[in-house]
Amino acid sequence: MIDFDRIREALSHAGLEKWAEQLVRASQTVMAPSRHGNIEKWQNALNDLPQLTPTCIDLTAGTVQIGGASDNTLSAQAMLEQNLLQLSPWRKGPFDIHGVRINTEWRSDWKWNRVQPHLQSLQGRRVLDVGCGNGYHAWRMIGDGASFVLGIDPTPLYLAQFAAVSRFAPGFPVHMLPLDDEALPDDMAEFDTVFSMGVLYHRRSPLDHILKLRSLLRPGGELVLETLVIAGDATHALVPRDRYAKMRNVWFIPSCAMLEIWLNRCGFKNVRTVDVTPTTTQEQHSTHWMSFESLSDFLNPNNANQTVEGYPAPTRAITIANAP
Repeated sequence: MIDFDRIREALSHAGLEKWAEQLVRASQTVMAPSRHGNIEKWQNALNDLPQLTPTCIDLTAGTVQIGGASDNTLSAQAMLEQNLLQLSPWRKGPFDIHGVRINTEWRSDWKWNRVQPHLQSLQGRRVLDVGCGNGYHAWRMIGDGASFVLGIDPTPLYLAQFAAVSRFAPGFPVHMLPLDDEALPDDMAEFDTVFSMGVLYHRRSPLDHILKLRSLLRPGGELVLETLVIAGDATHALVPRDRYAKMRNVWFIPSCAMLEIWLNRCGFKNVRTVDVTPTTTQEQHSTHWMSFESLSDFLNPNNANQTVEGYPAPTRAITIANAP
């Protein structure tokens, strides 16, 4: 699923050659077949993808579009859809690959529409996307002019999905490694923009996560942090007793004011919350491409303002800050 020689070359070309071998070795360890029983299945699905050449690629619209239905035959399109479905569940998107519309669990384009107006221009910037999922937002970053995007996410299935999309759009400076931010070297302060979207609340130590993100930014670089929040002042944060919205791995959900304090205490400057939006079942829902439980199953059936555990229903904030 990963062409490690290509990754080495891409990292070196982006000025990251100092860390290329370390990142490749860490990725090879994660992707050892003995560690994941489905890797062979996913690789077979990738191997069986039809050979198609796109006549159009659009990374600037809500749906990442690579090719069109006219680029293939009906039989090739059926084969393409069958093999892409082998890589389900698809959570981030949407994508349109040679006429196969991947209707993902999340309308990730809605999040991008909330983020994009507040960013420094990505034109020519070197970008890191922490917890990138299958790379949907990484493609949008390329569409907005980033010169190099590295996505990291430790979930091998998401890497397989990224590899499938990349198969039909080779040559773009967007790459993915099966790592989390803790696997990145602390002296790798080389990125102009670092995104961490939907990661913070999964960290047992949110301040350590924020400090790690700071260590990856060049001086003055921009952090884009998107996370669950609760209402309240600078003294408020939610620590779920057990699960939150049926998720076991949610540890801290701060108020916006407390999140801004965390960022300031970790040395960030110009900290500002630019968007706060409740998550709706129109933005997150089950589909043919992600047929498991989704947001409607996580909410109190008698009160949509609460999770099934009785906590405030999901609301997400986007906070932007600059490294010192």
